[in-house]
Amino acid sequence: MFTVTEKWKPEDPLVLGVFTDEGQTSLIKQLKESAGLHTPEYLEGGLARLSQGRVESLILPYENQMVRVICIGLGARSMAGRAESRKVWGQAFQQIQAQGIERCTLFLDTLIPDDEKYKEWITLLGETIYLSTYKLENYKTAPVEEQRLKSIQLFSDSFDAVSVEEAFTEGTAYAEGANTARKLVHLPANILTASELAAHALKMAGRFGFDARILEKQDMEELGMGALLAVNQGSVEPPKLIVLKYQGLEEWRDVTALVGKGITYDTGGYSIKSKAGMPGMKGDMGGAAAVLGAMETIGRIKPEKNVLAVIPSTDNMIAGGAFKPDDVLTSMSGQTIEVLNTDAEGRLALADAVTYARTEGADRVIDVATLTGGVVTALGSWMTGAMTNDASFYKQIENAGRETGEPIWLLPYNEDYKAQVRKSSIADLNNSPTRKAHAIMGGAFVGAFAEGVPWVHLDIAGTSTAETAHALGPKGPTGVMARTLAYYVNQ
Repeated sequence: MFTVTEKWKPEDPLVLGVFTDEGQTSLIKQLKESAGLHTPEYLEGGLARLSQGRVESLILPYENQMVRVICIGLGARSMAGRAESRKVWGQAFQQIQAQGIERCTLFLDTLIPDDEKYKEWITLLGETIYLSTYKLENYKTAPVEEQRLKSIQLFSDSFDAVSVEEAFTEGTAYAEGANTARKLVHLPANILTASELAAHALKMAGRFGFDARILEKQDMEELGMGALLAVNQGSVEPPKLIVLKYQGLEEWRDVTALVGKGITYDTGGYSIKSKAGMPGMKGDMGGAAAVLGAMETIGRIKPEKNVLAVIPSTDNMIAGGAFKPDDVLTSMSGQTIEVLNTDAEGRLALADAVTYARTEGADRVIDVATLTGGVVTALGSWMTGAMTNDASFYKQIENAGRETGEPIWLLPYNEDYKAQVRKSSIADLNNSPTRKAHAIMGGAFVGAFAEGVPWVHLDIAGTSTAETAHALGPKGPTGVMARTLAYYVNQ
C-alpha cells in the first residue's frame, strides 16, 4: 500500500538517499527547505561518508519534536545503474523492514539518481521495494509474527505528483506479478492441484476482465490432445488447459501467446525420480506461475496489446493406467510421439499447448518451463536458457530480460539438433533422444510444434528457485520471467 503526500508525517520515519560522490550541501538544503529538518553540523560530515548499501538512523529536530530519519548510502550517483540500484535499494529496504518499521515516507528527491528520467527510476524503486520485502507464507500452527513494511508514503518537492503515482504504480504491478508467481510455486502440490490452479486463473480473469476458458479432459479428448492426456493418465486429479485472453486492441490480431508448463508435481512417472530428486517438484509449474504472474502485471497496466495465455496443467504420477516408455502418442498437431522417458513429460504437455495457441491465432509464441536439469548443468542458477527459430524475436525477449534483471542465454538450435528428436523407427518424434545436450533436446522437441510461427523457449529450471536469500527476496521461488514477459508485452 502506498500514497503520494505533499507533506511527510513526522510520526513516520523519513527515508532518504545519500550519494557519496557529491557534497552534502544540496542534501542539507533539501532537508531544511523541503522537509523542515535541521541537521546538526557534526552529522553533515557523517552523511557524506555513508558507504554504499549502509543504512543509518538519525534522530533530528523537527518543529517541537525529534523525528527519525533513515539514510541509505547509494554509492556514486555517476555510477548508478539499474542492476546496482536494485541491489542497493533491495538490501536497504530489507534492513528497514527487519528493524520492525511498518510505515515510512520516501524522500524521492534524494533517492533518484537521474532527475530527467525520474519516472523510470521511480518505477524501478517501486518494483524493487515490493520484490525485496516479500515474505513467503507457511503452515506452522504457531507462526512467529513477521515484520512487514505495510505502508509507504511518497514525498517529493520536485517531481510531478501524478507522474510519481503512475510510475510507482507501474513498478508495484511488476512486483505483484512476480510475487504472485512466487506464491504459486511455493504452494504444496496437495493444495495447488491443476483444478486449484485453474480456479486461481479464473479469479484473476474476474479481477482484470480477461476472457477465460478452462478446457476439461473431455474437451482435450475431442481436440486430440494425446500428449497432454498421456501425462495425466496416472493421476486421480483431472487435467486442465487454462486459457486466458487479454485483448487490448479492437481486433484479435498481432497476438502474443505465453505458454507455461503447469505440472503441479512431477514424480517422473515410471521413469521415476530418485529420492533426492523428488523434493521440490511442487515447483514444476514454475512456467505456469510465470505466465500467470505476467498476466497479473498486464491486467494492472493494461497495454494496447493482445495476449493469449495457455497453461497445460496436471501432475505426473504412477498408477496402473499411467503412460509408459515405448508408448506411442498422437498429439493435437497430428504428429506421433514415441515415449522413451516419462520424466520428459513437460515437453509433451507443452506440445499440445503450443499447438492450441497457434489454433487460437497466436502470431508468436513464448513458452516458459522448468524443463530440464540439463539447463542447470549448463548455466547454473544465474541465467535462463533459451532457444528460438527467430533471432529478431529472441533479441526482444533478451532485452526485456536485461531490463528486468533476469538474464537469458541463447542455446543453439539448428538442423543437427532438430534431427535428434525425429530419430524414431515407429513415430514422427521421440521425447528423449539422448542425454547429450539435454536442455537443447527438450527445447527442440517443443520447437517441432511451433511449425513456422516465431517462437522462443525459456527453460527456467535453474533460475526459478533461489538457494539463499538475496537482495530481491527470500530463499525459494523467484517468480523469474514474470517480469520479463510482462515487460516484453508492455513495450
